[in-house]
Amino acid sequence: MSKVTGKKRIAVIAGDGIGKEVMPEGVRVVDAAARKFGIDIAFDEFEFGSWEYCEKHGKYLPDDWKDKVGGHDAIFFGAVGWPEKIPDHVSLWQSLLLFRREFDQYVNLRPARLMPGIIAPVVRKDGSKREPGEIDMYIVRENTEGEYSAVGGRMYPGTDREIVMQETIMSRVGVDRVLKFAFELAQSRPKKHLTSATKSNGIAITMPYWDERVAEMAGKYPGVKVDKFHIDILTAHFVQRPDFFDVVVASNLFGDILSDLGPACTGTIGIAPSANLNPDRRFPSLFEPVHGSAPDIFGKKIANPIGQIWCGAMMLEFLGHKDAHDAILRAIEQVLDPKSGAPRTPDIGGKATTEDLGRAIAQAL
Repeated sequence: MSKVTGKKRIAVIAGDGIGKEVMPEGVRVVDAAARKFGIDIAFDEFEFGSWEYCEKHGKYLPDDWKDKVGGHDAIFFGAVGWPEKIPDHVSLWQSLLLFRREFDQYVNLRPARLMPGIIAPVVRKDGSKREPGEIDMYIVRENTEGEYSAVGGRMYPGTDREIVMQETIMSRVGVDRVLKFAFELAQSRPKKHLTSATKSNGIAITMPYWDERVAEMAGKYPGVKVDKFHIDILTAHFVQRPDFFDVVVASNLFGDILSDLGPACTGTIGIAPSANLNPDRRFPSLFEPVHGSAPDIFGKKIANPIGQIWCGAMMLEFLGHKDAHDAILRAIEQVLDPKSGAPRTPDIGGKATTEDLGRAIAQAL
């Protein structure tokens, strides 16, 4: 993979459904930012990672997929899944989860920020609405082990003796490296506040271990304020006082829950981005919007591309171009500001097409 100053090679996988519609707008804006900031970037598009490819070849990815995308600096991903044609767990395990594990993308990072022109469904205690930027947090999720380790099995299926079992696997290396990432992120932010999600009062082996590792890591970051909440009350706090949080770190399952709830508290999951990171940079990281493939609106050309575009901003920041990231975020905020009169897709109260909104953000750069 190239260095920060070298040419950036991006593997583009649009995937399923609206991924095919929002991806061109993501590429459009990333390309505009690259031209503005003098970033040498090249996009390589791949048709695999989609139901169409699976229908032809019997699987979502070719046998040599690692060779095809492994030399890239990042993977720009659209969406995966077509439930009417293939079960979600099959399409996920044949694509996204393979990328995460084979490329050791051990951090899932999702920002949750209240943007201009978006009404948060969660209000202040006095009933007043929250202002843009009032909710501004990152959810850091362990992404390769934990509750999603796929260790277990089924015995005596279809009988009265049927037994199913699935294990949670936590390693010191796996836990410590995601905690280190989260603490360093918290240390870099103005609040310098980290919250750990736990359930050590009920999950009596793995979660106390998680708490121990958090306490150990906290000793190395004395400037970071640390607290922890059990996952049940933590979800309540997300709804009641989302402005309290800054960086939230969690195991794979808890992080999966919180990283959807956080963006939902900001008004819409439809514009939320996420990153699957290999911070060691030995393998490419993957950037994908939180929204799914949405087959129900595919073909109508009304999908909101902001999640894909925001992913592009995160990708550029991870590749060493924070100035480009910040410029894209400002362009998104400018277009979302109701005073701008810019086009808006139906999910945020407008009648614009996917392309209309993408072009507006590219022009705002």
